[in-house]
Amino acid sequence: MTSNPLPSSPSVNPAVAGLLLAAGGGRRLGGRPKALLEHRGGLLVDHAVRTLRDGGCDPVHVVLGAAADEVRARAELSGCTVTVNPDWTEGMGSSLRAGLAALAGTDADAVVVMLVDQPGIGAGAVARVRSAYRSRTSLAAASYAGERGHPVMFGAALWADISAGATGDQGARAYLREHRDAITLVECSDVAQAYDIDTTEDLYHLE
Repeated sequence: MTSNPLPSSPSVNPAVAGLLLAAGGGRRLGGRPKALLEHRGGLLVDHAVRTLRDGGCDPVHVVLGAAADEVRARAELSGCTVTVNPDWTEGMGSSLRAGLAALAGTDADAVVVMLVDQPGIGAGAVARVRSAYRSRTSLAAASYAGERGHPVMFGAALWADISAGATGDQGARAYLREHRDAITLVECSDVAQAYDIDTTEDLYHLE
């Protein structure tokens, strides 16, 4: 893996979409869908959409699953492309596949993928990872003290292979392990905190 604290601007102006995975049912939160958790006066899903937009991603695609109708009714998703994953109970892999399938055929050169349950990751980290784009084969990820985390960026030429390996709750982990030497790591520990909202003990992070 290569490491770059702050990538220089690429010589092209890529079309980098945002993909928010927000389908989880919050099993360890007592069945409270994570997208509907409240944070800073709104919903967690709204906060994450703004983060992707403020980080320079356009358009923004959102994958919903648990309580999808309620999320659509309550969230501010105007301008987003929304995909409902009927297989969300199978895990993150199915949502990643659904999101990349929705992006296939668009003019996006790459996509920055973010998880709805990481509100400590803001627009600064998204912008840094986005700026690592060099070509449609680019592969980049935020790192925290040298450890790979989210968000991640996948060039469009990689989407088919990533989708093929996205199973269960692993998302793109298998692909990233197999291609670790091709990943540009972008240090973000000075602008983001990569905690997850997984259990009731984690709810204190929400404001």
